Amino acid sequence: MTAHSAPPSRFDRLLLTGAAGSLGKVLRERMRPWARVLRASDVAALEPAGADECVRCDLADGRAVDDLLRGVSAVVHLGAVSVERPFHEILQANILGTYNVYESARRHGVKRIVFASSNHVVGFYRQDQRIDADAPPRPDSNYGVSKAFGEDLARFYFDRYGIETVCLRIGSSFPEPRDVRMLTSWLSYDDLTDLVQRALTVPDVGFTIAFAASANRDSWWDNRKAAHLGWTPRDSAERHRARLEAQPPPAPDDPLVTYQGGTYTALGPFEPNW
Repeated sequence: MTAHSAPPSRFDRLLLTGAAGSLGKVLRERMRPWARVLRASDVAALEPAGADECVRCDLADGRAVDDLLRGVSAVVHLGAVSVERPFHEILQANILGTYNVYESARRHGVKRIVFASSNHVVGFYRQDQRIDADAPPRPDSNYGVSKAFGEDLARFYFDRYGIETVCLRIGSSFPEPRDVRMLTSWLSYDDLTDLVQRALTVPDVGFTIAFAASANRDSWWDNRKAAHLGWTPRDSAERHRARLEAQPPPAPDDPLVTYQGGTYTALGPFEPNW
């Protein structure tokens, strides 16, 4: 199954949250053939495209999210504050919003969610360590904490209600890697698309954590516990190595080259919203 091919069976109505974000824009175009109707949602206004249903929705509004999931077959949940911010900002979309998505999925009988988690769930592991999905979380930021919460919530909703989730611990997904850390963490858009496709369509995924990075020369992450997804990334950051290593080198103790979460380990603290 290639990155741009249709999955084995089309969904009736497929929901993409966070559709106005950088990855949401990429996936919205690529997911359209996967369903009879793609329902695209974001807190920001969306430009109409194709036959998409565009729904403006604040994920912190439980009633609105309940309406958003009505009639949905499966969810790709990207909607979130996607960078490190003060906790009160992270709380609304990332924590309350993710709860609203799962609770609405339970109410409407939705049985498959693909959750955009993050490498920042384990960002305080050092870059000289190699970990798998059973390694205890070591979040590096408020953002990482919110994604760890989302993973725990997904596990609870599978154990209690049978809602299957593949949690994608996304590395660094950009058109090209931007710094030396991304020589390891980079995820191409094609590899992301293929992984999301498999996370939606492979049967019996239960609760799965998958590290999401391309086939880069070096890796901090052992993905064998997600082998049942059958995902084999095809792209690599290697062709960018000479360009990135020609940049002024970071200091040996720079978080960029010390911790798996890079600079997120050094952001903040923020003044409380009291």
